[in-house]
Amino acid sequence: MIGARPAREVLTYAIPLRTRFRGLTVRDGVLLRGPAGWGEFSPFWDYDDDESAAWLRAALEAADEGWPAPVRDRVPVNVTIPAVGAADAHRLVTASGGCRTAKVKVAERGQDIGQEIARLEAVRDALGADGAIRVDANGGWDLETALARLPVLDRAAGGLEYAEQPVAAVGDLAVLRRRLEIPIAADESIRRAEDPMAVVRAEAADVVVLKVQPLGGVRACLALAEQVGLPVVVSSALETSVGLAAGVALAAALPDLPYACGLATAQLFTADVVDDPLLPVDGAIPVRRPDLAPDRAAAAAADVDLIARWSARLDAVQGTVDA
Repeated sequence: MIGARPAREVLTYAIPLRTRFRGLTVRDGVLLRGPAGWGEFSPFWDYDDDESAAWLRAALEAADEGWPAPVRDRVPVNVTIPAVGAADAHRLVTASGGCRTAKVKVAERGQDIGQEIARLEAVRDALGADGAIRVDANGGWDLETALARLPVLDRAAGGLEYAEQPVAAVGDLAVLRRRLEIPIAADESIRRAEDPMAVVRAEAADVVVLKVQPLGGVRACLALAEQVGLPVVVSSALETSVGLAAGVALAAALPDLPYACGLATAQLFTADVVDDPLLPVDGAIPVRRPDLAPDRAAAAAADVDLIARWSARLDAVQGTVDA
């Protein structure tokens, strides 16, 4: 319990994003310091206290326990392409630090399939023929739309590595997997589900996407990966390098890592809270835990009102964890 321990250092940040992402232009959250280092607690504001409890457990694991020993010293990563225009998509790939895999956001409200096709064609041009492209719809399509669009996007991309959460319902994922040759990855159906194993029982996915904060920590994710028994892609929850370090630790500890991971999202931030952000070098992030830089944390500090909101939220979620 936070209240039962000596007062821990807590910092609240708010950092603008380079491009609108997940409807956000600014990312905010809380950093907690413990004997093992800094952890990040940054559930999105549409998560209630019960759902945010897993995010706090992950932050406390990072701060108080640290993580299991790695079995690799670098983690291959993908560049994440928001729902931007073709020219910006091309630029993001070429500036990605050598990433050979791109995850392209689709199913953006207000955009049509022509814009998605143009974005994918631009990404393919930037990657070249040997790069891998995956799309992520965040569950934004219904089944009929997904059945119609995915083959078109597959052709535009010159072949998709997989489609991540094209529809919301597990049953619809299973239908897509049976009717299309494009591999299916489950994200929200794992991290926001009361029963993550429903995806496995329904044979609804070829790949599972695991995110450390929403799933309660590195050790919880390792246990879930073993239980699921499917290939794993580790992805971020749009965190600073403090939070990303937990994702890198998970990817580094997995017995097998057949796909590039979605951990290069520090590229989406205009600043960070460490001197040496977790950015890709030759398409991979070295396995390390950067320390918080006080001057950068101060520069990224939230205003008084936001600090008060996060303090109240932290207290409420701690109550849920302790219950």
